Formats: sequence, C-alpha cells, structure tokens
Amino acid sequence: MQTSQIWNEFSDSLKRYINSRVHNQTVTDDILQETFVKIHLNINKIKQQESLKSWIYTIAHNTMIDYFKKQSKIVNKTINLQENFDENFEHSHKDCLLPLINNLPQIYREAIILSEINGLKQAEVAKILDISLSGTKSRIQRGRTLLKQGFMDCCDFKLNESGHLTGTTNTKEDCKVCNN
Repeated sequence: MQTSQIWNEFSDSLKRYINSRVHNQTVTDDILQETFVKIHLNINKIKQQESLKSWIYTIAHNTMIDYFKKQSKIVNKTINLQENFDENFEHSHKDCLLPLINNLPQIYREAIILSEINGLKQAEVAKILDISLSGTKSRIQRGRTLLKQGFMDCCDFKLNESGHLTGTTNTKEDCKVCNN
C-alpha cells in the first residue's frame, strides 16, 4: 500500500483521533503531518496488511506522546528562567509559584506542569509519563502537598479549617523563595 492510499483512507479518522486528545487544531495538523512522515518512512516495515490500522494508530499515539514530552521540556525550561522585575513591581503569591514548582523534585514537577500548568487530564499525564494512573494521581497529589508546604514555608501561609491556604504575601525582600 502506498502512503497516498493510506492518507486517503485514514487521514480523516486519524485527525479526529488526534484532535480528541489534543484539542488544538494547529497542533492536531502538526501531529497528523508528523505521523504521516513516519508512516511514509517506515511503510516498508509493515509485514501484514491486516495490522495496518493498528500500526498507523500506534504511530499517531506515540507521536502525540512525543509531542507532550517535548512540550513538558519546553515548559520546564520556561519555568527555569527567572524574570527580572523592576523595583516598583508589586510582589504577590503568584510570583512564588514558579520558583516553588521549579524547586519540586523532578518526578513531581513533571506531573504538576502537565496537569496544572498544561491542563491535561490525569489519564493523559499517565500516558505521557508512562506510569500507572494511580502513580500519576499520587505524584500530582504529592506535588500539590509540597507546593502547599512551600507556600507555608516561604510566605508564612497557614491552612484554614477547610484546608485552604490563607495569609498575606511577604514583600519581595522578606520572601524566602524569591530572594534565592
């Protein structure tokens, strides 16, 4: 089978499949294109025509995972960059969030970035990190707990009766995270 035949038969359904997980038309088109490049380069490796459909969807799935891993690395690099604020900038608890995330152990940082920053569902995070759903939930929960503790240590926040953080933000000079 030729790549053009595969395109004609599977491109629409593959596009729907990718878009149902990515929810962004531009990214969907990019992943679809990259999927077909991989199909074209490896078409001679398929031995049984009966397994063509599953082979194609496996390539699409792996291409999506590669995309999300790449995005995670980009977000990590972005978070590692510290912005320079001028003297008049008003300091808030939001300014502590990125340094606190950056200080998390790598296994929790990745899970928090993918779920809380990128807004992915926990099942999608599990696929990207290639761990079980329960392992993913544990990492996200532990990461949230560490962030909560970081705010308590950094900004002297306290937990109220509902378990929510409350308090006022320190000035930038008094902030234990932002001054490091």
